[in-house]
Amino acid sequence: MTSRSVRLIAAGVAITLAPAIAFAQQAPAAPAVVTPAFDFSGVIFGSYSYRTDSAAKAGLGGQNPNQFGLDRAYLTFRMPAGSNGAIRITTDVFQNTNTAQNAYYQGWAVRVKYAYLQYTGFKDAFGVGSSLLGRIGVLHTVVIDHQEGFWPRYLQQTAIEKNGFFSSADAGIAAQLTLGSTPSTPVGAATGTQRPNTWGEIYATVTNGPGYASYEKDRFKDFALRASFTPLANESGLSPILKSFTISPWVYKGFLGSNFAAGGAGQVGPGTNGAITDGLTRDRYGIFAGLKERRLTAGAEFAQRKDESETGANTTASPRVVHDSTGRVVDGFVIARPTEWFDASQKSPFSIVARWDHFTPNTDPTSANYVGTTPAYDFYLLGASYDLTQRMTFTFDYQNQSPTNFPAATGTNVRPTPQQTTLFLHFNVAF
Repeated sequence: MTSRSVRLIAAGVAITLAPAIAFAQQAPAAPAVVTPAFDFSGVIFGSYSYRTDSAAKAGLGGQNPNQFGLDRAYLTFRMPAGSNGAIRITTDVFQNTNTAQNAYYQGWAVRVKYAYLQYTGFKDAFGVGSSLLGRIGVLHTVVIDHQEGFWPRYLQQTAIEKNGFFSSADAGIAAQLTLGSTPSTPVGAATGTQRPNTWGEIYATVTNGPGYASYEKDRFKDFALRASFTPLANESGLSPILKSFTISPWVYKGFLGSNFAAGGAGQVGPGTNGAITDGLTRDRYGIFAGLKERRLTAGAEFAQRKDESETGANTTASPRVVHDSTGRVVDGFVIARPTEWFDASQKSPFSIVARWDHFTPNTDPTSANYVGTTPAYDFYLLGASYDLTQRMTFTFDYQNQSPTNFPAATGTNVRPTPQQTTLFLHFNVAF
């Protein structure tokens, strides 16, 4: 082969490969595969209970009812959803103990407790550490989740949830403004970075109203607002216990649809076909104050509710009558590690817990059965806890609910709910 032929072949190969070589030189490197951060956590709690009150024993020939139970299993999944976006899903494992509703299945079932998307914006726009986030889906209601940051839910529901003020979660939208402040606590001298202590937060919701365990039952929506302030968080020289002081006023404005919203034959409401289109008042408000530190956690609360109800058939012969009632709850609790008060560096697995609720279903009863009385219920909880690990706690506790200031049970008068007394061995595991 002549040198001229070799040169011609080489030139042909170069021309053929030139586009591929150029593309290889200019194409950017393939981006690294990034797996989104996935967070899985949960809480499981349950108990062994032993009833000691006479009303419970009466159904068993004087013997004590007792049982093992799994009270709740909350499994939480969190994941980013783009820049500043995120999702959260929390399942609620529970047992249906309503005998009128558990003919199909009497074991434990799974339902959604929280399921929402969240977007966070305006970071540091209202001071260092501030932000504004929005949520839509099944989300936290105005104050119960906030209180559960102080009170251990595995022992008992918070007072307002236990006494039926509203549910701890509901479907709707929410916004939370975290209040910023001037940076205060140095983090690293080399970088000069500082950690801000925020002044608190403002949380607002618009929800369906019935709660996460029910579908929407009427056209009305409930509005709620909470402001939580930590006025001592930035005060240098104060005890961490005092710096944790939080005060949280809140308000909840709601409505229920009338039983006669659709109207009907013979009904005399102002709407079409005798329909009652106005809502029945369902208002609540209160104030909660708390301390939260390892050596001492405490809380106190005053809350009131106003509810309207209706009687009659909304007809000329049986007119609809609207009644209103005002209920009230006052409660307080303390969780303490007394041995750490003398030496905070020596961590103790032991703690004690005490709680008292006073619930008045109606502060001004009008029934003839309750003349001269204002029936109420007192709830007491006393217990001692032991931390088997940093995330596993066992508590032996005594719980009692007693009716008070009811009229004497004579004739056909309404009798109070019997006293309930139970001994518990509770367990709580977070992971």
